[in-house]
Amino acid sequence: MRHVLLVDLGTGNTRVALADSAGAIWDMRTYTNSYYRDDAYEDAQYFLPAEWEERILRGCRELYEAHPEIRVSAVSSAGARQSFVLLDREGKAFYGLPNIDNRGRAFMDQVPDPEEVYRLSGKWCTEDFGAAKLLGLRHRRPELYEKISQITSISEWIGQIFTGRTVMEPSQACESQLYDIRERRWSDKLCRAYGVDPAILPPLENAGAVLGPVLPKWREALHMAEDAVFIVGGADTQIALRQTEIRPGDIAVVSGTTSPVVTLMKEAFYDPRQRVWTDANLRGEGYQVEMNPGVTGLNYQRVRENLYGDWTYEELEAAYEQKTDFACTASFSSLLFYQRRSLRKGGFFLPSPLGAGVDRVDLIWAVLADIACSIYEQFQNLSDLTENRAPAILGCGGGFQSRALCQMLADLSGRELVLRPGFEQATVQGLIQLCDETMGEPSLHADGTAIRYTPRKEQLIHRYYPVWLENRNHANGVC
Repeated sequence: MRHVLLVDLGTGNTRVALADSAGAIWDMRTYTNSYYRDDAYEDAQYFLPAEWEERILRGCRELYEAHPEIRVSAVSSAGARQSFVLLDREGKAFYGLPNIDNRGRAFMDQVPDPEEVYRLSGKWCTEDFGAAKLLGLRHRRPELYEKISQITSISEWIGQIFTGRTVMEPSQACESQLYDIRERRWSDKLCRAYGVDPAILPPLENAGAVLGPVLPKWREALHMAEDAVFIVGGADTQIALRQTEIRPGDIAVVSGTTSPVVTLMKEAFYDPRQRVWTDANLRGEGYQVEMNPGVTGLNYQRVRENLYGDWTYEELEAAYEQKTDFACTASFSSLLFYQRRSLRKGGFFLPSPLGAGVDRVDLIWAVLADIACSIYEQFQNLSDLTENRAPAILGCGGGFQSRALCQMLADLSGRELVLRPGFEQATVQGLIQLCDETMGEPSLHADGTAIRYTPRKEQLIHRYYPVWLENRNHANGVC
């Protein structure tokens, strides 16, 4: 049995995990990601790669010190999409552009032919993607832009730390909006549209490829095996979906900070009304067609911390099971995806005057129901658009640890929700599977019983949904 060291760089947190080839997670360290605002823009944030690197390597050292008997054979990583690291001419990472950075927003009208950008990249012409971030950087931070020798995604940046080689995986390359999803290569046409020099784009390398041996300084410092290697990972959503055993034609939800709803297709999907994103799957093999309600799980986490920090998640679940009515609705998801618009207004919607019976459980249950309704809305639109009639929804991600959320989604969709073993740490499990394939290990971790939620009729969430929809739409002027 081999042991692997895995780095999962999310939006809010970074996890470093020690696992074995049978899928057992031996130990883990979690760190909160630090971001800084750039006042040269209305809405720009950045991170300092040196700070993140220090925490990641500290986590690796702590895991080695806690388990000195283990010799790691491989390292791999997955990272949040739309997040990039800038490298200077010495190969040093000097600036990080996270997915929450919107510095390109004011300059999007400079990009020619947005329809062609969508056709080539599979993505709207918006500030979300790497090309727009670089466009904004060039306009107001030229001193930083001129330092760039290469860029890479945050997942492949970990590979650069451990091997010295800089590459990008296709599942991350498509998030730059500089990658032609059909030709499976960097696009000169997209680079010209955004004014990006193709020379700063690294070679493409597929998930599961051995990037190279781990540098001696890290192999010795972390007491790794002599032949330890780094295995290319990729975008966290695509890596996590491996854990669900998704196949073309299936439909799945990754419940985390955001909640992408996706289906896999063998051929590229084009919607002239631009209601979906079409992403490259791992290795550029096939396509992931996506709708996304935006920020979801982060809303629940913040409300719980502010209102219910003294209650465990299990205590909250028990309280949800007692609910027979709702006193308010909540709206905090951030995207109306199929209309290509952000939802700028949200909050709790209660009758006036405030009733004496409204309590904290009403508020936090409404936030959880908001997540379920937001996912269902995207699911229904994606199913209709792609004519997907899969009998079940595959689920993964930490958000599905809430039994109430799982049952709400099954009830609303009228489809069974299936959670396979390890769904709570789907990205880590997906990386383990990837490493096993590369190292020729049997897939032992697939054993176990799936959790299934059967849809029910005439439930509380069915009464909640139309009220939620009316309140959300009225607040945001949605027709």
